[in-house]
Amino acid sequence: MRLLLVEDDERLARGMVASLEAAGFAVDLLTNGEDALRLADQEPYCAIVLDLGLPDMDGLDILSRLRARGATTPILILTARDMVDDRIDGLDRGADDYMAKPFDPRELESRIRALVRRSQGTPDPVLRIGKLVFDRSSRTVYLDGAVLDLRRRELAVLETLMGRPGKVVAKERLAAEVFNFDDAVTPNALEVYIGRLRRKLQPSGPAIRTIRGLGYMIETA
Repeated sequence: MRLLLVEDDERLARGMVASLEAAGFAVDLLTNGEDALRLADQEPYCAIVLDLGLPDMDGLDILSRLRARGATTPILILTARDMVDDRIDGLDRGADDYMAKPFDPRELESRIRALVRRSQGTPDPVLRIGKLVFDRSSRTVYLDGAVLDLRRRELAVLETLMGRPGKVVAKERLAAEVFNFDDAVTPNALEVYIGRLRRKLQPSGPAIRTIRGLGYMIETA
Protein backbone atom coordinates (compact mmCIF):
# COMPACT_ATOMS: atom_id res chain seq x y z
CA MET A 1 0.00 0.00 0.00
CA ARG A 2 1.36 3.36 -1.01
CA LEU A 3 0.54 6.48 0.94
CA LEU A 4 1.34 10.18 0.85
CA LEU A 5 2.73 11.81 4.00
CA VAL A 6 2.67 15.61 4.11
CA GLU A 7 4.72 16.77 7.10
CA ASP A 8 7.29 19.57 7.36
CA ASP A 9 8.84 18.59 10.71
CA GLU A 10 11.95 16.81 9.41
CA ARG A 11 12.71 14.81 12.53
CA LEU A 12 9.11 13.67 13.01
CA ALA A 13 8.76 12.88 9.31
CA ARG A 14 11.85 10.65 9.28
CA GLY A 15 10.53 8.66 12.22
CA MET A 16 7.09 8.33 10.66
CA VAL A 17 8.49 7.15 7.33
CA ALA A 18 10.63 4.53 9.07
CA SER A 19 7.76 3.16 11.16
CA LEU A 20 5.26 3.19 8.30
CA GLU A 21 7.64 1.45 5.91
CA ALA A 22 8.35 -1.15 8.59
CA ALA A 23 4.57 -1.67 8.78
CA GLY A 24 4.44 -2.44 5.06
CA PHE A 25 3.63 0.91 3.46
CA ALA A 26 5.47 2.56 0.59
CA VAL A 27 5.68 6.22 1.64
CA ASP A 28 6.10 9.38 -0.41
CA LEU A 29 7.10 12.28 1.87
CA LEU A 30 6.36 15.90 0.98
CA THR A 31 6.89 19.01 3.09
CA ASN A 32 4.61 21.58 1.42
CA GLY A 33 1.05 21.92 0.22
CA GLU A 34 1.62 22.79 -3.44
CA ASP A 35 3.56 19.59 -4.10
CA ALA A 36 0.96 17.61 -2.16
CA LEU A 37 -1.87 18.96 -4.31
CA ARG A 38 0.04 18.14 -7.48
CA LEU A 39 1.11 14.63 -6.53
CA ALA A 40 -2.22 13.63 -4.98
CA ASP A 41 -3.79 13.95 -8.43
CA GLN A 42 -1.10 11.90 -10.16
CA GLU A 43 -0.48 8.85 -7.99
CA PRO A 44 -2.80 6.02 -6.77
CA TYR A 45 -2.41 6.55 -3.03
CA CYS A 46 -4.31 4.32 -0.65
CA ALA A 47 -4.38 7.14 1.94
CA ILE A 48 -3.01 10.61 2.69
CA VAL A 49 -1.64 11.66 6.08
CA LEU A 50 -1.82 15.44 6.19
CA ASP A 51 -0.29 17.81 8.73
CA LEU A 52 -2.17 21.08 9.21
CA GLY A 53 0.77 23.36 10.02
CA LEU A 54 2.59 23.54 6.68
CA PRO A 55 4.88 26.41 5.61
CA ASP A 56 3.06 27.46 2.44
CA MET A 57 -0.61 26.85 3.20
CA ASP A 58 -2.95 25.55 5.86
CA GLY A 59 -3.62 21.83 5.73
CA LEU A 60 -7.36 22.45 5.95
CA ASP A 61 -7.16 24.43 2.70
CA ILE A 62 -5.37 21.51 1.05
CA LEU A 63 -8.08 19.19 2.32
CA SER A 64 -10.84 21.42 0.96
CA ARG A 65 -9.18 21.74 -2.44
CA LEU A 66 -8.66 17.99 -2.75
CA ARG A 67 -12.30 17.26 -1.93
CA ALA A 68 -13.49 20.04 -4.26
CA ARG A 69 -11.59 18.28 -7.07
CA GLY A 70 -13.47 15.08 -6.32
CA ALA A 71 -10.62 13.24 -4.59
CA THR A 72 -11.94 10.22 -2.68
CA THR A 73 -8.64 9.06 -1.16
CA PRO A 74 -8.95 8.59 2.63
CA ILE A 75 -7.32 11.52 4.44
CA LEU A 76 -6.10 11.43 8.02
CA ILE A 77 -5.39 14.81 9.61
CA LEU A 78 -2.33 14.96 11.84
CA THR A 79 -1.84 18.10 13.92
CA ALA A 80 -0.68 19.68 17.15
CA ARG A 81 -3.92 21.67 17.33
CA ASP A 82 -6.09 20.26 20.07
CA MET A 83 -9.15 22.51 19.93
CA VAL A 84 -12.46 20.73 19.38
CA ASP A 85 -13.46 23.34 16.79
CA ASP A 86 -10.36 22.50 14.72
CA ARG A 87 -11.23 18.81 14.74
CA ILE A 88 -14.83 19.50 13.79
CA ASP A 89 -13.72 21.82 10.97
CA GLY A 90 -11.38 19.19 9.56
CA LEU A 91 -14.00 16.44 9.64
CA ASP A 92 -16.63 18.72 8.11
CA ARG A 93 -14.27 19.59 5.25
CA GLY A 94 -13.88 15.93 4.35
CA ALA A 95 -11.22 14.38 6.61
CA ASP A 96 -11.81 10.71 7.38
CA ASP A 97 -9.93 10.64 10.65
CA TYR A 98 -8.00 12.92 13.00
CA MET A 99 -4.97 12.36 15.26
CA ALA A 100 -3.39 14.87 17.60
CA LYS A 101 0.35 15.07 18.24
CA PRO A 102 2.06 13.46 20.06
CA PHE A 103 0.80 10.04 19.02
CA ASP A 104 1.74 6.38 19.16
CA PRO A 105 3.03 5.21 15.75
CA ARG A 106 1.22 1.90 16.19
CA GLU A 107 -2.11 3.69 16.50
CA LEU A 108 -1.39 5.73 13.39
CA GLU A 109 -0.60 2.57 11.42
CA SER A 110 -3.76 0.88 12.68
CA ARG A 111 -5.95 3.85 11.81
CA ILE A 112 -4.50 4.04 8.29
CA ARG A 113 -5.12 0.34 7.70
CA ALA A 114 -8.71 0.72 8.91
CA LEU A 115 -9.28 3.70 6.58
CA VAL A 116 -7.89 1.78 3.62
CA ARG A 117 -10.02 -1.30 4.32
CA ARG A 118 -13.19 0.77 4.54
CA SER A 119 -12.37 2.70 1.35
CA GLN A 120 -11.80 -0.58 -0.50
CA GLY A 121 -15.02 -2.11 0.80
CA THR A 122 -13.11 -4.86 2.64
CA PRO A 123 -13.51 -4.09 6.36
CA ASP A 124 -12.30 -7.57 7.32
CA PRO A 125 -8.54 -7.30 7.99
CA VAL A 126 -8.05 -10.87 6.74
CA LEU A 127 -7.87 -11.75 3.04
CA ARG A 128 -8.49 -15.40 2.07
CA ILE A 129 -8.07 -17.33 -1.15
CA GLY A 130 -8.32 -21.06 -0.64
CA LYS A 131 -5.58 -22.15 1.75
CA LEU A 132 -3.85 -18.77 1.53
CA VAL A 133 -4.61 -16.30 4.34
CA PHE A 134 -3.24 -12.75 4.62
CA ASP A 135 -3.72 -11.04 7.98
CA ARG A 136 -3.27 -7.38 7.09
CA SER A 137 -3.19 -6.25 10.73
CA SER A 138 -0.17 -8.36 11.66
CA ARG A 139 1.29 -8.43 8.11
CA THR A 140 1.40 -12.22 8.33
CA VAL A 141 0.64 -14.68 5.54
CA TYR A 142 -0.33 -18.30 6.12
CA LEU A 143 -0.45 -21.15 3.64
CA ASP A 144 -1.96 -24.42 4.87
CA GLY A 145 -1.71 -22.97 8.38
CA ALA A 146 2.05 -22.38 8.17
CA VAL A 147 3.59 -18.92 8.13
CA LEU A 148 5.11 -17.87 4.81
CA ASP A 149 8.41 -16.02 4.98
CA LEU A 150 7.78 -13.02 2.72
CA ARG A 151 9.80 -9.84 2.35
CA ARG A 152 8.20 -6.39 2.50
CA ARG A 153 7.86 -5.94 -1.26
CA GLU A 154 6.56 -9.47 -1.70
CA LEU A 155 3.92 -8.75 0.93
CA ALA A 156 2.93 -5.55 -0.85
CA VAL A 157 2.57 -7.26 -4.24
CA LEU A 158 0.60 -10.16 -2.76
CA GLU A 159 -1.70 -7.86 -0.81
CA THR A 160 -2.52 -5.84 -3.91
CA LEU A 161 -3.30 -8.97 -5.94
CA MET A 162 -5.33 -10.61 -3.16
CA GLY A 163 -7.32 -7.40 -2.78
CA ARG A 164 -8.53 -7.94 -6.38
CA PRO A 165 -8.98 -11.72 -6.63
CA GLY A 166 -9.74 -12.99 -10.10
CA LYS A 167 -9.15 -9.56 -11.63
CA VAL A 168 -6.27 -8.37 -13.77
CA VAL A 169 -4.06 -5.76 -12.10
CA ALA A 170 -2.19 -3.73 -14.70
CA LYS A 171 1.57 -3.89 -14.36
CA GLU A 172 1.83 -0.10 -14.22
CA ARG A 173 -0.87 0.09 -11.55
CA LEU A 174 0.78 -2.61 -9.46
CA ALA A 175 4.15 -0.87 -9.64
CA ALA A 176 2.57 2.49 -8.71
CA GLU A 177 0.94 0.98 -5.62
CA VAL A 178 4.03 -0.92 -4.44
CA PHE A 179 6.93 1.47 -5.09
CA ASN A 180 7.34 5.06 -3.93
CA PHE A 181 8.96 7.75 -6.06
CA ASP A 182 12.35 7.33 -4.35
CA ASP A 183 12.63 3.64 -5.22
CA ALA A 184 15.09 2.71 -7.94
CA VAL A 185 12.82 0.39 -9.90
CA THR A 186 14.35 -1.73 -12.65
CA PRO A 187 12.21 -2.75 -15.64
CA ASN A 188 11.96 -6.35 -14.43
CA ALA A 189 11.52 -5.58 -10.70
CA LEU A 190 7.91 -6.74 -10.62
CA GLU A 191 8.75 -9.94 -12.48
CA VAL A 192 11.33 -10.73 -9.80
CA TYR A 193 8.79 -10.36 -6.98
CA ILE A 194 6.10 -12.25 -8.89
CA GLY A 195 8.57 -15.09 -9.51
CA ARG A 196 9.47 -15.29 -5.83
CA LEU A 197 5.82 -15.34 -4.82
CA ARG A 198 5.00 -18.09 -7.28
CA ARG A 199 7.73 -20.31 -5.84
CA LYS A 200 6.66 -19.65 -2.25
CA LEU A 201 2.98 -20.34 -2.99
CA GLN A 202 3.72 -23.78 -4.42
CA PRO A 203 2.32 -26.37 -4.29
CA SER A 204 -1.00 -25.62 -2.59
CA GLY A 205 -1.41 -21.85 -2.97
CA PRO A 206 -3.34 -20.01 -5.67
CA ALA A 207 -1.63 -19.40 -9.00
CA ILE A 208 -0.51 -15.95 -10.12
CA ARG A 209 -1.11 -15.66 -13.84
CA THR A 210 0.61 -13.31 -16.25
CA ILE A 211 -1.93 -11.82 -18.63
CA ARG A 212 0.28 -10.90 -21.56
CA GLY A 213 0.17 -7.23 -22.41
CA LEU A 214 -2.10 -6.43 -19.45
CA GLY A 215 -0.71 -7.42 -16.06
CA TYR A 216 -1.15 -10.07 -13.37
CA MET A 217 -4.04 -11.91 -11.76
CA ILE A 218 -4.26 -14.17 -8.73
CA GLU A 219 -6.68 -17.02 -9.32
CA THR A 220 -9.52 -17.66 -6.90
CA ALA A 221 -9.77 -21.42 -7.38
